[in-house]
Amino acid sequence: MNQPAPTIFDKILSGEIPSYRVYEDDHVLAFLDIGPLSSGHTLVIPKERGAFLHQLSEASSAAIGRVLPRLCRAVMKATGATAYNILQNNGTAAHQEVLHVHFHIIPRHGESGLGIGWKSSSLEAPAAQKLVSRMQQALAEEGA
Repeated sequence: MNQPAPTIFDKILSGEIPSYRVYEDDHVLAFLDIGPLSSGHTLVIPKERGAFLHQLSEASSAAIGRVLPRLCRAVMKATGATAYNILQNNGTAAHQEVLHVHFHIIPRHGESGLGIGWKSSSLEAPAAQKLVSRMQQALAEEGA
């Protein structure tokens, strides 16, 4: 698999660009977003370079999964927020600006935070059954 081009997050990881570090371990770094949607907006990144979530190793993915709940609790306690969004985009078409996997923890404070427009459609049984079959086949091919 090709390594993605270095990003601003690589410079943050190396210390070349300063950041307001909230948490760090062997696999994960969390720091405040410098363009926050609300007070406490925190970015959580793997130290492993990968542009898309599906490109990460299981170790990096598991490390993020282990620390996200702790970081959410810390953000809520520090900011007094009682609600928050977790946002993770994959690809520029999905609004990803930095091509390094990252999760946003965005606390809600009144009207500040993440605004979401959700344009839902319907799921019909025949289409759902075909989609489930294709997804299960893809999982089987991976050995999942």
